[in-house]
Amino acid sequence: MTQSSVEPKTSAPDAGSGSRPPAGRSWLDRYFHISGRGSTVAREVRGGVTTFMAMAYILLLNPLLLSIPDVDGNRLSQSALITATALAAAVSTLLMGFLGRVPLALAAGLSVSAVLTSQVVPYMTWPQAMGMCVVYGLVIVLLVVTGLREVIMNAIPLALKHGITIGIGMFIALIGLVNAGFVGKGNPLTLGTGGQLTGWPVLIFSVTLLLIFMLQARNVPGAILIGIVVGTVLAVVVNATAGLGDKVWGGRSPELPSALTSAPDFGLFGQVEFGGWGSVGAMTVGMIVFTLVLAGFFDAMATIIGVGTEAKLTDDKGRMPGLSKALFIDGAGGAIGGVAGASGQTVFIESATGVGEGARTGLSSVVTGLLFAAGLMFTPLAQIVPGQVAAAALVVIGAMMMQNARHVDWSDRATAIPVFLTVALMPFTYSITAGVGAGVIAFTAIKAAQGRWREPGAFMWVLTAVFVVYFALSPIEHWLGAK
Repeated sequence: MTQSSVEPKTSAPDAGSGSRPPAGRSWLDRYFHISGRGSTVAREVRGGVTTFMAMAYILLLNPLLLSIPDVDGNRLSQSALITATALAAAVSTLLMGFLGRVPLALAAGLSVSAVLTSQVVPYMTWPQAMGMCVVYGLVIVLLVVTGLREVIMNAIPLALKHGITIGIGMFIALIGLVNAGFVGKGNPLTLGTGGQLTGWPVLIFSVTLLLIFMLQARNVPGAILIGIVVGTVLAVVVNATAGLGDKVWGGRSPELPSALTSAPDFGLFGQVEFGGWGSVGAMTVGMIVFTLVLAGFFDAMATIIGVGTEAKLTDDKGRMPGLSKALFIDGAGGAIGGVAGASGQTVFIESATGVGEGARTGLSSVVTGLLFAAGLMFTPLAQIVPGQVAAAALVVIGAMMMQNARHVDWSDRATAIPVFLTVALMPFTYSITAGVGAGVIAFTAIKAAQGRWREPGAFMWVLTAVFVVYFALSPIEHWLGAK
C-alpha cells in the first residue's frame, strides 16, 4: 500500500516562522504518527513494556518445547535456545516497529514450535527442522510480495473478522486460565485440579486478575502493567516466605536472581541445513511445509486482525492500512527464527496487552524489541515474572476483546453460525487455525445453500478448499500412503 494510506495527514510547522514545532510534533512523533493516532510517547513506552512482560514467558517456554531429541537423538542447548529465542524476537519485533510502525510484537510461534516437535524432528535433525522454518517463511513472504496474502485477508467478510477477534479473546482467556491452574484439563476441563482451587500460584493469579479489573473499573492508567508488577512482587514475597519450589509454580520459581546478567550463547545461530530431506520423502516434506504455512499464516492473520481492531487501526470494513508491511515482516519472521535457531517467529496475541495500555504505533514495538534484546544479557530478570501473573493479563485482554460481539448481527443466521463456530472452536480445539477454518467453511456453505454462492468471492472458495484439505489431512495422508 502507498505511504499515504498509513500516514495520517498532519500540517507541518511553518518553516519560516522560526518557532519551535508544536507540542507532540517531534521527529519521533512524525515518524511513528503518535499524536495522529491519538497516543503519546508515555503510552507507547508503557504499552511496549507491558507487551514484553506479557510475552517474557516465551523465553522459558519455547526452549522447553524445543528440548526434545531429534531423529538422531541430539538435543538443543537450553542456554543457546534462550539466547536464540530472545535474539529472533528482538530482530523481528524491531523490524515491525521501525518498518511496519504498528504495535505488533513477534516471538517464537508456539503453534509452529508444536509442529516442529510433533511432526518434524521425529523425521529430521534440528538443523534440518530450522531449514523448514526458513522455507515456510519464504513461502509466506512470496505470498505477501505477490499480494495474495493481503487479498486473502481482505477477502474475509467483516463479520468473520469480528468473530476472529472474539474467538482470539476467548482463546487467550482460556490459555490464561489454564496456565494459571484456575482451569484444569480433565473431563475435559475442570475447576482447578480435581474440581478445586489449590495452591499459592492460583491465589496470586486470582489476586492479580481482580486487581487489574478493579484498576480498569476506576480508569487507572497502566492498570495491566501495575497488576503485573504487583503480582510479581507478591509472588516473590510468597515464594520466599512459604519456601515454595519450582514444582509448585509449574516452572521456575519467582525469586530474585543471584546475578542480573548472563552471557548470551549464540551456538545455534546459522545452524540451518537444507539437504537430506530426500530420505524423508517428498510427500512428507510437502505436508510439513503445508502445515507450517497454515500455522504461521492464519494464526498471524487472525492475530493481526484482532490486535489491529483493538488498536482502532482498521477501517469500516475491517481492513488495516499498511497491512502489507506487517504481513511481510511476519512472514520474514519465519526465516529469521529459523536462522537464529528459535523456530518461526509470528505476531503474538499478547501484543493486545500493550494496546490495552494505549499503544497505537510502532514505537511500542520498538520498546518491546529493545527489551527482548536486553534479554540477551538480562535473561535472569525476564525469568522473575511467573506464568500465573502473566496469565492474568491474558484473561483481562480476552475480556476486553469480547466487546467486538456488539458488531455482529446475531439475528442473521448466515452470519451468526459461522461467527459462532469461529468463536467456539478456537478455545475448544486450542487452535486459532481450526476456528478460522470452521468459520470460513460454514460461511461459504451457508451462502451456497441460500443460492448466493457468488457472494463470498473466489478467494473465500479457495480458502474453503484449503481448509477442507486441512481438516481432512489425516485421511488424505493415509489414502496417499495406501497408494
